Amino acid sequence: MVKPQLAFNQRGKIAGSAALQKNIIKLHPILLLDNFDYYLNEVIAHELAHILVFQLYGTRRGLFLRQRVKPHGKEWQSIMQSLFDLPAHVTHKLDVSKVAMAHFWYACDCSELQLSLIRHNKVLKGKQVYYCRKCQQALKAIDRWEN
Repeated sequence: MVKPQLAFNQRGKIAGSAALQKNIIKLHPILLLDNFDYYLNEVIAHELAHILVFQLYGTRRGLFLRQRVKPHGKEWQSIMQSLFDLPAHVTHKLDVSKVAMAHFWYACDCSELQLSLIRHNKVLKGKQVYYCRKCQQALKAIDRWEN
């Protein structure tokens, strides 16, 4: 087994991820600084378990390699519980308010809702139009600020 490298370039609200083929564990630098003990005790083990499953089983297992290894399947759960003595939690419960993506308010005749920065930018560039699920009207950006 080859030791994975650590990278501190994870973005968004994700605590960490495993680049399996590259053998790299990516950690979110801001969340890491705010939750150092949690990262040492859980996040790194979670991502390392993904890499170990990949190194042990690849993407397939079983007779004639027909069964796909699920990202948080029984192999991953087994490593989390037996090797790391940790519960096999799939998601974290960290405060991500510092790293959460901006949202923008949009409206139609029947309601107001928020779109992510990515969707908002697509609207601004004319690449996408989003429609209300209730009244089927195109959503229009509105100025609305919240504290």
